[in-house]
Amino acid sequence: MTIQQIKYFLELSNGLHFWKTAEKVSISQSTLSRQIQSLEDELGFQLFERDKRNVKLTAAGKFLQDHWTTSINELDRIYKQAQKIDIGTLGTISIAYPGSISFGFLPSLMNILTTEMPDLKIELTEPIDINHESLLLNYHIDISLSRDEILSPTIVSKRLYSESVCLVVPINHWVTEENFTDLTMVQNENFIISPLQNKTYFSTLLRGIFNTNGFNPKTTIESDFGNVILNLVAKDLGISILPYSFQFAKNPNVRFIELTEKVDLYMNWRRNDPNKIVKRIVNYSEVLGETYIP
Repeated sequence: MTIQQIKYFLELSNGLHFWKTAEKVSISQSTLSRQIQSLEDELGFQLFERDKRNVKLTAAGKFLQDHWTTSINELDRIYKQAQKIDIGTLGTISIAYPGSISFGFLPSLMNILTTEMPDLKIELTEPIDINHESLLLNYHIDISLSRDEILSPTIVSKRLYSESVCLVVPINHWVTEENFTDLTMVQNENFIISPLQNKTYFSTLLRGIFNTNGFNPKTTIESDFGNVILNLVAKDLGISILPYSFQFAKNPNVRFIELTEKVDLYMNWRRNDPNKIVKRIVNYSEVLGETYIP
């Protein structure tokens, strides 16, 4: 028996009229009769009692109608899920990201993905001082949003946009955009920053900034979490250097002063990944990155 034969049977069992059922499923009445007869021959018992005027289900036919209706509905649901997976709308995707984009770019991207792919489950993770290349190649994540490009023949990296790095000070701090000249002005201040010994891109950038300005910062608090740093600066516990994106946190108790240095945001994924969901997310991210103004 075939799934199509079962569907013909279910349609006929609901309508109990060969001609109307044949018209509904777009086949001839004789074809429908042959399909039902073939199904009955294979089963070895009758599904319908027929005479010139009436068609009705046998007891065995009624039993199969009840059970096959459930089975066919389940098959249709499974088929639709498989179809969504094939076209890249259903499944689970794991994305790693830097905390600095959690107030701007990331919410914008999540809004697009949840609108365009409502059946997609998204797992977000914020790795600290971990090699994103290893996470991708070991299938711990599917996509990496990172501040540095991954240079590997097995990884594709796409720059989405650039933004400024900023000096972040409490709102009542004596340094302002108007009087700021360079970082040597604040070399005696207490800094709250990511650990400079970390191997992350941003820690490397910080070391370069301080080397360029010719001083080692007086670090009083270290944290890998930018939102924690932002709140500590807002409490007047020190100053910091953070990507411009943290302005989207709209903390009223801090002031951002743009520096000349820039940071990029890259999207990284496994080369030749067959997952169509990854390809769709990459496409949406590239479009967003082209218009995104941090």
